[in-house]
Amino acid sequence: MLTIDKTIASEGIPVLRSRKLTFALSVLAGISSWSSFACGDEETAFEARYGEVYAERDSGPLKADVYLPKGEGPFPGVVVVHGGAWFMGTRAQLSGAAQLLAKNGITAVAISYRLAPRHKFPAQIEDCKSAVRWMREKASELKIDPTRLGGFGYSAGAQLVTLLGTTDEDDGLEGIDDPKRVPSTRLQAVAAGGVPCDFRVLPPDSRRLAFWLGGTRSEVAEQYRLASPRAFVTADDPPMFFFHAENDRLVPMESPEAMCDSLAEVGIPNELYVVPRLGHNFAAMDRTALNKSVDFLVDQLVGRDRIAAKEEP
Repeated sequence: MLTIDKTIASEGIPVLRSRKLTFALSVLAGISSWSSFACGDEETAFEARYGEVYAERDSGPLKADVYLPKGEGPFPGVVVVHGGAWFMGTRAQLSGAAQLLAKNGITAVAISYRLAPRHKFPAQIEDCKSAVRWMREKASELKIDPTRLGGFGYSAGAQLVTLLGTTDEDDGLEGIDDPKRVPSTRLQAVAAGGVPCDFRVLPPDSRRLAFWLGGTRSEVAEQYRLASPRAFVTADDPPMFFFHAENDRLVPMESPEAMCDSLAEVGIPNELYVVPRLGHNFAAMDRTALNKSVDFLVDQLVGRDRIAAKEEP
């Protein structure tokens, strides 16, 4: 998610000053640089498959890059969802995080999804759910254990994986007529950074997200509710880990804090790591936050007992 200077009232499309756009694009490139320390000299620890088609849309195919651990599996799987304020970004942004997951025994699937303003919500979450169903349908080919799936994302991608974690086929976001006849899109763990969790608290006449949600909150209140992960928290949700910049001026710290409170109220394990001194964009590249996210997903999906058993002589 990037700093929006103003909004075109007629379309609700974010406009960025050239200096900030250049900065934003450099951040996107920087996030991709996670791969520089994720791989190191251990690139043979996983296999990469680029451009796998996971769904077809009228606008064209949706693709994913898949990072598979070496070995027979089956391994847990994690859908990896990029940020970019729902209107920009690519699946390559989080390639380093995906590779690090693969090095830790998790099949990581970094996806592209339809972007606003051409494709308004719920297109993005429908694409994410299609990706999760594809992961379960192709579990054998992808060396995935379909009972152990998680999500990882930052900013807009964090909102999407958190919404994946809190919604099911009864919430109207599956994008298909009969979701109970296909694999479930429920996740077993979520790790998310810089996450906006509740759009119901935005000013009713703000057009800041009209480009994505189709209007102001006063005009399309149901869209704002449907996009809010916190609105769907229930006792059967998966454990969640959040990291958030101490000086985030784009997404308030109250967002993950309130989400953690809601999860705790229904007994869902949760954790919030505050990235010291950084703002929203640079927290996306914080190595400690990334390592904590991966450790959390490994703990929840792989299990330290399985790792210890594998390491025994």
